[in-house]
Amino acid sequence: MIPDTHSDLLRAPVHGVLTTLMPDGMPQSSIVWVDYDGQCLLLNTTLERQKGRNMQADPKVTVLVIDPNDSSRWVEVRGTVIEMTREGAEEHADKLTQRYCPHKKHFYGDIYPVEQRAKETRVVVRIRPLKVTWDAIFRTGDKASAIL
Repeated sequence: MIPDTHSDLLRAPVHGVLTTLMPDGMPQSSIVWVDYDGQCLLLNTTLERQKGRNMQADPKVTVLVIDPNDSSRWVEVRGTVIEMTREGAEEHADKLTQRYCPHKKHFYGDIYPVEQRAKETRVVVRIRPLKVTWDAIFRTGDKASAIL
């Protein structure tokens, strides 16, 4: 589980770094908006983007989120993509838009042009955490990570 001391980083407007694997095995990293439903990380992307293609081909990913107010406070989630669904994807993009850009309401129209909607397949990516590591300052006991 994500420790209570760090779950706020996944529900606040804090950017994460998603690392996926390219077809040749090289890592590829992208800045992403992050969401958390209490069990899984949720991201929003398109199937046409490199990260979307990478996750379809290989579901192993890592997401790193660093507290923008204290760079010594961070959480890394290594996990598996268990779902990439179109259902609710635009609504989820709107939710993230409102979180990360409080003066905006809609992803399409406020962040990206409305015409972009027809050019891409937007999906919600559900990532099941397999290993969670966080900064040593907030350790529980003598371990800074948990195998799930």
